[in-house]
Amino acid sequence: MALKQVEKERLKDGLLKLQSVAKSLNHVNSTEIPHLEDLQECLEDADKILGGALRSSGSGESKK
Repeated sequence: MALKQVEKERLKDGLLKLQSVAKSLNHVNSTEIPHLEDLQECLEDADKILGGALRSSGSGESKK
């Protein structure tokens, strides 16, 4: 099922926010946040899933 333009925009917005959070976490002391590696892995997975959804919908957007 093809995504509507507004859905693509929402996904892209969410994707950019997730990427921003992931980048910010790279500068955090890992001892300050329990399970930081798990959180980073989750953000990576979300990035891949949302990026894939955007690409498969024909948006032409590439991640990062």
